[in-house]
Amino acid sequence: LADHLKAMLLGGDHARAKTAAPHFLVSYAGQGGRMIEELSIADESRDLRTPKNKFGEGGYYKTSLDDARRAKQRARAVGKDFAIAALVWMQGEANGGLKGGIVPSRWQPESPHPAGQQWYRDRLIAYRKKWSDDLRAITGQSGEIPMFTYQTLGAAGEAQLMAADRDPHIYLVGPHYMVPSAVNGYRAGRHGAPIHLAADGERWYGEQVGKVVHRVLAEGEDWQPLRPCKAWIDRARTSVLVEFTVPRPPLVIDESFFPREQTEAEGGFASLCGFQLRSAAGTRQALTAVEVESSTRVRIRLASALPTGAQCTLSYGLPYAGKLGVIAEIRKGPASESQPTTELVVEFHESDGGLPAGLKSLVAEGAFNVQASAGKRYAQATIRSVQQDHGSTVLGCENADLRGNAPFAVGQTLTALRIFPYGNLRDSDPEEAIYRFADKTYGTRAGQSYPLWNWCVLFSGFPIAETEAPN
Repeated sequence: LADHLKAMLLGGDHARAKTAAPHFLVSYAGQGGRMIEELSIADESRDLRTPKNKFGEGGYYKTSLDDARRAKQRARAVGKDFAIAALVWMQGEANGGLKGGIVPSRWQPESPHPAGQQWYRDRLIAYRKKWSDDLRAITGQSGEIPMFTYQTLGAAGEAQLMAADRDPHIYLVGPHYMVPSAVNGYRAGRHGAPIHLAADGERWYGEQVGKVVHRVLAEGEDWQPLRPCKAWIDRARTSVLVEFTVPRPPLVIDESFFPREQTEAEGGFASLCGFQLRSAAGTRQALTAVEVESSTRVRIRLASALPTGAQCTLSYGLPYAGKLGVIAEIRKGPASESQPTTELVVEFHESDGGLPAGLKSLVAEGAFNVQASAGKRYAQATIRSVQQDHGSTVLGCENADLRGNAPFAVGQTLTALRIFPYGNLRDSDPEEAIYRFADKTYGTRAGQSYPLWNWCVLFSGFPIAETEAPN
């Protein structure tokens, strides 16, 4: 974040960024896995009702103010002025509930949608306002301090978008699902948690934030992430058209950087390229194609015409990368870092040079999940190696990554899933990253630059009108 922002302030000159003015400080006063009120002035991590494994010394908010005081003192010591240009917020998943709502604290029940999202929206807005006021009291600067947030997964992610819509000083940079998960990493004898980001993912998203901070503060751009602004049924009632706010047109349906997101269903797909259409009763409408209609518009083709008066909504963001093939053999694999492994020998439904195109994209990114079900039997595991063996494809997983220790069975059909829910819709942002993929221990992207495209935000329940509304 800091390096990209500094380079852009110098016209993209990364070489001068370490020594040339302007000079700025970046401080961090948080901790992973914390709820919003544990990071706020409420400091709930010290509340005696907090479970022992999450009880802590706290003081995160207080530390952020102390950082500002010390930064101001440092600036004065070297004869410089000091002001805070921006706040950055990366939090939310800890407040996400298991049923799609928001958990306000560790001792309160989950608040369902939409009340839960509204609560988080209001708390984030109040947090930014309080934070800005307290920091400005220290620095003496006038004007609100803007806050830049990412979009986490689940209910909190949608609430972050809601907060940005209500507070003109909150900017949603965009989703983070495009970056690699920490499940690819390995440290202290174990892999990282799926919800977290790999080191490459942190650097990559940091550059995304630096890009948007520069565009807002230095270029005066009224930043909006890639998101839908209206959707309607076409006259033939066999398609839904969706108009988007696009940071850098044209729109792209990208099925090469990521596998095509899809869930197979009778007559078409229950989800396609991340999109899913549901009736008022919750029934999923079969889709046949997702196409770019114009630089800012997408057409979603339906397997059958919608009846007159149908009330449907649109959602975006699922993990499914389609069916892979049938398990032909299951065998013991070689130990990995002393961990026992299992190999799944798979016969693929479709072949593209030995591997389906979607699987190639998954392998390029790193670890991914597969799942299979037969009757009441269900199995899921994280795949960490893909090899060709005498004409067969072998998927390797550590036994510790078997969900619930439930084994796979010969004859089951495997479905692939990315670690994060995602979709294939992005813009064509040409901004170049400073850094490149650096970790050679997973995937095949090491040495490539981070792509700074803007991917569509995650959303659900977006209304679809009967006819196009005027702009």
